Amino acid sequence: MPYGIDNDEFAGEPDGLQADIAKELRPSLFDEVRRVLRLNHYSIRTEDAYVGWIRRYIELNGCRHPRQLGARELETFLSRLAVDGKVAASTQNQALAAILFLYRDVLRQRLDWMEDVIRAKKPRRLPTVLARSEVQGLLAQMDGRPRMLACVLYGTGLRLLECLRLRVKDVDFARNEITVRNGKGGKDRRTLLPRSLVEPFQQEIERARVLHAQDLAAGFGVVYLPYALDRKYRSANREFAWQYVFPALNRSVDPRDDVERRHHVGEGVVSRALKQARQRAGITKPVTAHTMRHSFATHLLESGYDIRTIQELLGHKDLATTQIYTHVLNRGASGVLSPLDQT
Repeated sequence: MPYGIDNDEFAGEPDGLQADIAKELRPSLFDEVRRVLRLNHYSIRTEDAYVGWIRRYIELNGCRHPRQLGARELETFLSRLAVDGKVAASTQNQALAAILFLYRDVLRQRLDWMEDVIRAKKPRRLPTVLARSEVQGLLAQMDGRPRMLACVLYGTGLRLLECLRLRVKDVDFARNEITVRNGKGGKDRRTLLPRSLVEPFQQEIERARVLHAQDLAAGFGVVYLPYALDRKYRSANREFAWQYVFPALNRSVDPRDDVERRHHVGEGVVSRALKQARQRAGITKPVTAHTMRHSFATHLLESGYDIRTIQELLGHKDLATTQIYTHVLNRGASGVLSPLDQT
């Protein structure tokens, strides 16, 4: 079934034949893109990114339907991103993935030229790592929930969204473990719960309990559950065990189903707090939430922990990904000493 282009989805209105296509063909192409993305369990962030790239691809080509476009138009689009937009290789590859998804999964087209598209080569860069003293100085400039979140990132090695999406049931105080559900690659894993964070975690959970009770009393209290678990377990979305450990201060309307519910705290809270703390601490290195994860892995290696154990804690599929941290150590993985220092 062909899909029409919804004029409200992007700037620029087609004319002539394209106007007829946009008017007559339904459902909207963008609605179908979103439907297929959700059918394949893509995240809301990926959904927004893919729709954005597809919109730009169509706009660049005069608002023509993608069925009228081919390899030449796609190569021109990617070239303009690289030459004019000067985007990173990862950004260019994301745009390519969005367009290929459109053709393969939405329009159901598998053309010969799609197999020959060359992806941009991503440079391998060393991660930014803070010294232990820098981490201490950074955390000293933070307080409240942002400090708690920064401590969790550094103390557990979680990715930012893995941290923010923690549910109450996934914090095990008896075993001092945190279970990460549906991490990168859709995998579950366990990581450590630092002893110094046991009491702060308990306080956060108690705070979440109070908010949840208030929401229930106000006729809300339903939390988002992935993979239609709310249909499989009818009352689970109201149970406290499924609530977020770090809930947002205010409820919001979920764009996926227009239901008002309490989501987890936003990513910007952590990013802004880290930036401000870095400036106050006088740290010249760039600091992001992922810097805390890099520092976690590097400091464990410095302490002599086995690299495969660290691989499991980080959730890396390939050991080679974890081994990059050995290149960050001053002494290297095998303790190499410069010949200059041996004289």
